[in-house]
Amino acid sequence: MAGRVTSAGAGAGSPRASAAPGRRGRRALLVAGILLVALNLRTAVTSVGAVLGEVRAALDMSGLVAGLVTTLPVVCFAVLGAPAAWLAARLGAARVLGIAMLITAMGLAARAVAGSAGVFLLASALALSGAAIGNVLLPLLVKENFPRHVGAMSALYTTALAVGTAAAAGLTVPAQRALGGDWRIGLGLWAGLALVAVLPWLGLAGRTGSGARTRREAPSVLRSRLAWALAVFFGCQSLNAYVVFGWLAQVYRDAGLPGQTANLLLAVVTAMAIPVSLLVPPLAARFPDQRVLVVVTTACYAAGYVGLILAPVAGAVVWAVLLGLGGGAFPLALTMIGLRTREPAVVGALSGFVQSTGYLLAAAGPVTFGVLHAATGGWTVPVSLLLGVLVIQLVAGLFSGRARVVDDELPAALAS
Repeated sequence: MAGRVTSAGAGAGSPRASAAPGRRGRRALLVAGILLVALNLRTAVTSVGAVLGEVRAALDMSGLVAGLVTTLPVVCFAVLGAPAAWLAARLGAARVLGIAMLITAMGLAARAVAGSAGVFLLASALALSGAAIGNVLLPLLVKENFPRHVGAMSALYTTALAVGTAAAAGLTVPAQRALGGDWRIGLGLWAGLALVAVLPWLGLAGRTGSGARTRREAPSVLRSRLAWALAVFFGCQSLNAYVVFGWLAQVYRDAGLPGQTANLLLAVVTAMAIPVSLLVPPLAARFPDQRVLVVVTTACYAAGYVGLILAPVAGAVVWAVLLGLGGGAFPLALTMIGLRTREPAVVGALSGFVQSTGYLLAAAGPVTFGVLHAATGGWTVPVSLLLGVLVIQLVAGLFSGRARVVDDELPAALAS
């Protein structure tokens, strides 16, 4: 009888049983919130690229200002993501992400009604600031709330990021045409998606345990060699990615391919991010050492670049696919941020440092690539520069891919 009473006491009416649905509900909200944030991390970037010509004409943008629009994302991600871990330590990650998505929505809406190039740039920076915060905090939330499923959750959110990136690039113009043909409508629609992303965090912000552990002071990782290696690896892969996104279509056009075909090949590279994001993080988390994946992704980039130099037209599709596979270095880098740490506070510090430093390194890539093209009149020298960057990426990736954690390189008082 005693056993039955105890069993009954742990039944449907017990605190333990009633708490289980609450925990499940919180986890469901967390997953929804993480995925919705990820969907919004690049919409401010790729949506404007689809209608940049119309925006330039409507706002009388100079070539310099248009160039600023295209380089602004990397700069904002580098500068505005840096305080994200600090904010989460004081306010809680749930509150910070809810505010970040609201800021993104406000920036996207303001950009859609901007009457001048200056206002358009400021509104874009506002939208990108929310995305910069999301960049940093998602690895932290995955590590803190799903420590045994870092690979699976990283796959989910990096795939959502890839879907959002591709959707904003591919749907902005069709949506614009379907709703009257105004570029302002095409850009403004994405503010609605950002507002939807606020909702889960409203439910999580007041719940016990929804980011409470992130309120510990984030330690400094500046003295960690592993942190620096990760930052260099992240920066090199970001530099390659932004150069490819910004210049690949032009490389193909100059090789003799029609503009529509060149844009389609760039779309192949972008679309490859979806299956790659599904596959790479679980593979990375399955093994303690990720150096094989570092070698594979770097080699794919290198083969694609060599192909562009030697036979850009004959193997155009193959090079696009290889460059898309090389882009697997991005979800790999994000997953390694979680795998190279133990404590959530260290994850936040590492994520902020790696992404801010990495994007700062990447910011010079597209500009330098364009300058070298203008100086040489061709693409061999600029693409060869990217092959040099890949050497640095490989060395940094091999160092950071080994089974170690940043926590062990920090003073005990900071890491614990």
